[in-house]
Amino acid sequence: MGCFGFLKMMMFLFNGIIFLAGAAVLGVGIWVKVDSGSILAFLGKIENAPAGLSHVLNVGYLLIAVGALLLVIGFLGCCGAVRESSCMLLLFFIIVMVVFIAEVAGAVVILVFRPLAEELLTKFGKVAAENIHKDYGNNSDVTGLWNATMSSLHCCGFYNSSDFVGSPYYNQHHHQYPPQCCLPTVQLCNQTIVDSDPMVTGCFAKIKKLIEDNMAAIVGVALGIAALEICAMGVSMILYCRIKSRGD
Repeated sequence: MGCFGFLKMMMFLFNGIIFLAGAAVLGVGIWVKVDSGSILAFLGKIENAPAGLSHVLNVGYLLIAVGALLLVIGFLGCCGAVRESSCMLLLFFIIVMVVFIAEVAGAVVILVFRPLAEELLTKFGKVAAENIHKDYGNNSDVTGLWNATMSSLHCCGFYNSSDFVGSPYYNQHHHQYPPQCCLPTVQLCNQTIVDSDPMVTGCFAKIKKLIEDNMAAIVGVALGIAALEICAMGVSMILYCRIKSRGD
């Protein structure tokens, strides 16, 4: 197998993976929009939520758009390599280059507007705590979603257990906290038990720690994707030039 054939095969395999990844992302995006019981639907039901939160709620549309774009890129790359279509390869190169530029611009925007994101999270935390205080134990949707969130993250409240003080659940259960705020072996989760277990923290702290612990992996994946995109652009342009030279 010559160098040209090897590049064709690598182009086909690489873009086949991109195509499958696009299908997966598209499926997740559709699920997020269809699943009314998701956490995003819960965020949309919170009263007096910060105006900037509306952009977060559009993540389903973003996933659908990204998935569709990956499907197109994968299709163009695979077919362009197999059929030796210079038109498809050039279109593939242009789309990947636009995506790469958009990713760089997005990274710059995230760095510039990071203080704004922190301010938005602070405002949302206040609203989330008020939501627990008002509806937990009274609204079945809110109660169920908070229970699912606390069970999966092993956390208690948004900031801490004090978010539940004065809530309908707290008043109806004689000043007891939700079971998620205590160890599984504890039957009555009261203030004394909660104070004696420092391991149970708020969900905001758990999410923040989860992001910080995986920051190196996130940066590594981002750099890896950028390197693959540069390689894909280089390979597609080499194939494009070879095919054009054959045609001439």
